[in-house]
Amino acid sequence: MITDIQKEIDRLKKSTDTCILAHSYMSEDICEAADFCGDSYALAVKAKNVSQSNVIVCGVRFMAETVKMLSPSKRVILANPQAGCPMAEQFNVEEIEKLKRQNAGCAVVAYVNTTAKLKTIADVCVTSSSAVKICSALPQKDILFIPDINLGTYVKNLLPEKNFILVDGGCPAHAKITRADAENAKRAYPQALMLVHPECRPEVTALADYVGSTAGIMQFAEKSNKRQFIIGTENSIVQHLQFRCPDKKFYPLSKDLLCGNMRITTLYDVFDCLNGDGGEEIVMPEELRVRAVRSIEKMIEYGG
Repeated sequence: MITDIQKEIDRLKKSTDTCILAHSYMSEDICEAADFCGDSYALAVKAKNVSQSNVIVCGVRFMAETVKMLSPSKRVILANPQAGCPMAEQFNVEEIEKLKRQNAGCAVVAYVNTTAKLKTIADVCVTSSSAVKICSALPQKDILFIPDINLGTYVKNLLPEKNFILVDGGCPAHAKITRADAENAKRAYPQALMLVHPECRPEVTALADYVGSTAGIMQFAEKSNKRQFIIGTENSIVQHLQFRCPDKKFYPLSKDLLCGNMRITTLYDVFDCLNGDGGEEIVMPEELRVRAVRSIEKMIEYGG
């Protein structure tokens, strides 16, 4: 049944000139049906270069907004309109502008997990895979990093030559993982390496054998000659790695490392979008798009 739907999706996307972009946190059946699957940075770069006139984004709202910013002439559909991002919505423009005034001369660095409105006041966006490289390359010494305090702390510790101003925001799913969770996982699987996303708390990343983006975690596990791994990011990655590396063992750091917003999108949502019976078209005022896309373009310029 799943294979039948995937075949019909493949037929429909060709007949409707549609490209499907899926975040790595999507389920395996969606990733198989997608034209491209990757983390938020990879999706942002790919979005700029796809040739199709229609794009379905299987992810959360800020990702679909980013695609629209980079491809304004394309019709961009968010596969499930309910898929938001709590981190992206934690701060508003007024709050960050006040902090910017209080720290005159600082560069505002926004994690890509932010709304389009917040991106309008950022100097550059970053992702977990590009944050260290981009912050290091900025000419400003003082950096106001929004909204993830955990990712900001991770970057700050690697760049002691910079002065970071952090705000108390972050990913609810990653931030709720504790040191005790990490210690319990290491006791349960003593032979396994622990691979952790920098959205986790510093006391969790301190116990990790590797800290990196979703793509980085997957690449590390695939290339490593080790056979067992504890995965400290959204639990969908455990399943993806099990398919990619059937000769290795993968364990979730915590059964609670789940993103409901990512999990809400289904293969049928994609099917309905292609039939014109689902999803939500992303419509963005041109003035907002122009102001917001500058920080994304700077991210691609600095990030390579």
